[in-house]
Amino acid sequence: MNEQTKPSMSPMQAALRRVDKLNAVLEVAKVMAAEHNLETLLPLIIREAARVVDADRCSLFIVDRARNELWSRVAQGTAQEIRLPLGQGISGAVASTGEVVNLADAYDDPRFNREWDVKNGYRTRSMLCVPMRDTRGEVTGVIQALNKEEGVFDSEDTELLLALGGQAAQAIENAMLHEEISRLFEGFVQASVMAIESRDPTTAGHSGRVASLTVSLAKVTELVPAGPYRGTSFTPEQIQELRYASLLHDFGKIGVREAVLVKAEKLYPQETEQLKQRFDMARKDRLLISAQRKLDAVKLRGEKDLDAIEQEENERLAKSLKELDEILDFILQCNRPTVLAQGGFERLTSLGELSFNDSRDRPQPLLTPQEIQVLSIPRGSLSTTERREIESHVTHTFRFLSQIPWTRTLRRVPEIAYAHHEKLDGKGYPRSIGPQQIPVQSKMMAISDIYDALTASDRPYKKAVPHELALDILKKEAEGGQLDKDLFTIFVEADVARVALKAR
Repeated sequence: MNEQTKPSMSPMQAALRRVDKLNAVLEVAKVMAAEHNLETLLPLIIREAARVVDADRCSLFIVDRARNELWSRVAQGTAQEIRLPLGQGISGAVASTGEVVNLADAYDDPRFNREWDVKNGYRTRSMLCVPMRDTRGEVTGVIQALNKEEGVFDSEDTELLLALGGQAAQAIENAMLHEEISRLFEGFVQASVMAIESRDPTTAGHSGRVASLTVSLAKVTELVPAGPYRGTSFTPEQIQELRYASLLHDFGKIGVREAVLVKAEKLYPQETEQLKQRFDMARKDRLLISAQRKLDAVKLRGEKDLDAIEQEENERLAKSLKELDEILDFILQCNRPTVLAQGGFERLTSLGELSFNDSRDRPQPLLTPQEIQVLSIPRGSLSTTERREIESHVTHTFRFLSQIPWTRTLRRVPEIAYAHHEKLDGKGYPRSIGPQQIPVQSKMMAISDIYDALTASDRPYKKAVPHELALDILKKEAEGGQLDKDLFTIFVEADVARVALKAR
């Protein structure tokens, strides 16, 4: 209520008007308390402030103690960030002193900077500028109301704007704290991703790509017009939850032995080296045996046949060494993480019968039973025990993520990450759960994870699979009941793979 309207109002009308405005302040306070996004909160405050005091427009400045400045992105009707020294201008003075400034005409106060009006094509007349105080009574900002709709701002307007300012200060503090927590979580997640990838540099970028693919699949799923996922929707908080779960889905790999994690071939590098050294010793043994045969032949046949003996033995030795080299080549071929050719298992077993004599003339196997077992791995480079160790990373991930005090909006991060290797046919790991127990977010992540693992070009133990072939492989798994067929269809039709990774 302003002075000009008082005579036209009865005491009852004035009281009711005051109650309405106080109720409006309370309602605004509830809305502000629920809003944690600063970009949304600041325009909300100035819009409601203008409504409560019947102002044409409002501005809001926040105190930046670290830089001794006031800053605003919602001042004088602009969306650009404004910064001015603390103490400068009317807003700066209010922020410094904590005193209210109420002007019938701002141009009468030398502190007012008319350049703002010139720049924005505006004429400021009445002005009410009040401090925003937090619960400790400290000035954290300033609300500035411009041009009362009728007359000038009065004491009631001051009281209402101060009350609103107090609520706004608390809401802004909460929003800033929320932003700090969000930055903290983001920093923690990014540091965790770096820790994962430092263990296995060959998979660098995998977590980020899986997150981009999964989030993109979630967003396009919201748009499907028909099918079982029609009407699916995710809040921004749920999208962030899914992104964090995707970024951290492999964090448990820090609990897997590095040698197993980066194992590129069936034998470990030191085992391959030992095998080659053994073949060198076998080669030396055959050279010695050949020399001994030459000597025995000369003794038996005499020196007159030396040339013939030399030629015969050289041919025999060359054949023996060639055979040894071919055996080593075959073993090294078996060592690669490819599917072993038919008959390969039988030949490996027969090679276990070959031996050579060491420096003390003791027989040693050319290929040990353990090597035969490892080289007989039918597919990939991992033994059953090593594969279980790799698969244990999912359980490690869940245990680690469960230790983090996630906020209410992020509480399902561990659960979503835990199920990304489960299959709809119940043959996934680590729990072998059924489709009803697998979160839809995990089903999305499974498709993204497999696609990136297939197409990644940075794996030393396999070649990258072309995009179309990767989709064919995923299609077979979807049709086989392992992956969600409807989600895979969305993944393909929305071209998620190319769109998401192009946008990164």
